[in-house]
Amino acid sequence: MSHHPTNTWSFPAEWAPHAATWLGWPHNTSDWPGRFGPIPWVFSEIVRHLSAGEIVRLLVQDAAHEAKARNILRRVGVDLQRVEFHRFPTDRGWTRDSGPMFVRSQSGDETAVVRFRFNAWAKYPNWKRDVKVPERAAKTLKKKLLPVEHAGRPVVLEGGSIDVNGSGTILTTEECLLDPKVQVRNPGFTAKDYESVFAGHLGARNTIWLGKGIAGDDTHGHVDDLCRFVDRTTIVLAMEHRSSDDNYRPLRENKERLQSAMLEDGTRPTVVELPMPSPVIFDGQRLPASYANFYIANAAVLIPTFNDPNDRKALGILSELITDRPVVGIHAVDLVWGLGTLHCLTQQEPNPRG
Repeated sequence: MSHHPTNTWSFPAEWAPHAATWLGWPHNTSDWPGRFGPIPWVFSEIVRHLSAGEIVRLLVQDAAHEAKARNILRRVGVDLQRVEFHRFPTDRGWTRDSGPMFVRSQSGDETAVVRFRFNAWAKYPNWKRDVKVPERAAKTLKKKLLPVEHAGRPVVLEGGSIDVNGSGTILTTEECLLDPKVQVRNPGFTAKDYESVFAGHLGARNTIWLGKGIAGDDTHGHVDDLCRFVDRTTIVLAMEHRSSDDNYRPLRENKERLQSAMLEDGTRPTVVELPMPSPVIFDGQRLPASYANFYIANAAVLIPTFNDPNDRKALGILSELITDRPVVGIHAVDLVWGLGTLHCLTQQEPNPRG
């Protein structure tokens, strides 16, 4: 059984007030081969919107990289008082998956870094720097580091593979966590093993298992491209209505699963469909373009857009569901060539109280 800490910690919902957002300033040109040019400018737009409502903790490689970032941020009018630079070298910039994940104590008066291991989605060799980021973050902020072990070994888990409502329910996919052969994060783990980890370390005693993720997803099924909570009882689910599209069947199957799913209190969630953009293809490769990869920050909800007629629909649906902060589209056609967009790049640090 996994060890249940006495002071139980839980992973708050993304819409709960943030102390900060963590983001890695882009540097690895192989993440966006041949299209790196516009990427820092897209990031500066993200920082501009985030910094209006919270501190942005920006990971940079070194002094020279920090100077580049400062220069671009200054040019787009970001208040640099709202940006904190942390010189933690990284391999890649996917802070949702390799960055610090924060849990809050039951009393609500402290936050800590919950330490999952990162192994580059059980797919790439370069993760030796990324894996150290949570530890460095905890040390810098003088917060507890809570290593996650189960069945006597460290647990590998990426932030993009889960989504929570903050009240005890967590969403994830079988494709990402339970595939016995492809990108296996924790060999031999069963659904029960994961449920025990979610209950013991994230305060989520109720798991909703979805099936497959979307086409083009390099992570093999991250839920944050697919299905997200927007409040305690409402879930948005990406849906594809073109029957010839690769996403048509898996997304329908996920809808069927959600129709019989239960929240932590035994009630049924409200499920709202989010459209999919037309397939985004570059160099013959299908990219994981999805409106579900939005990020809920203090001052705005940032939603990836793809020069697509459904951009407006997606923005409309989300602005009707999330009414306490503006919904802002961020052009993500260049970003998604890196095989991820806004949610994949960000990680929230909750306020201790809130």
